[in-house]
Amino acid sequence: MKPSDVLKPTKKTNHARLSEKELPELLRKIDSYDGQPLTRLALQLMALTFVRTGELIGTRWDEIDTIKREWRIPAERMKMKTPHIVPLSDQALAVLEEIRKLEADDVLLFPSERRDGKSMSNNTILYALYRLGYHSRMTGHGFRGIASTILHEQGFNHDHIELQLAHTQRDAVSAAYNHALYLEPRARMMQEWADYLDKLERNM
Repeated sequence: MKPSDVLKPTKKTNHARLSEKELPELLRKIDSYDGQPLTRLALQLMALTFVRTGELIGTRWDEIDTIKREWRIPAERMKMKTPHIVPLSDQALAVLEEIRKLEADDVLLFPSERRDGKSMSNNTILYALYRLGYHSRMTGHGFRGIASTILHEQGFNHDHIELQLAHTQRDAVSAAYNHALYLEPRARMMQEWADYLDKLERNM
């Protein structure tokens, strides 16, 4: 008996995303985005952290620890329902500082423009990418695919990348341990990723 005889195949959704060659132009367009400043900052943070759109827009200030340089997303906000740690690069911390200066909300980083206690819509990210000229070519989720491809090509450890993408399905027993696994090398990887994006934008 083969595993495929008893296991249902997992459906994969192919999210539109750009190639590495197209990434520098996107980064420059994001930096010069002339819409709402909070939307620009959300796109910048998404590129730097490659979290899922829902995880990004629902971020609360109490999840951010600038001293430890960590963003700790609680289990209830994660797709896999286990906690997740995002090490924060120098560049991500700078974006967070810009968000703080806007004083948009005391609880949420990315509140709705209606200021109704809710976060901005998933569509805010998508429509911003449309506005930048990437309709049907790029989505918020596309940043995850781009980061995964490039980090693998650059020789980073597969397990570190997968943990940072929060791809691994984890049971409740191991969740509390695994979410903090390989934090030091993951932090180095996230800083190198941010430095790489800076270099791409400057030199291309």
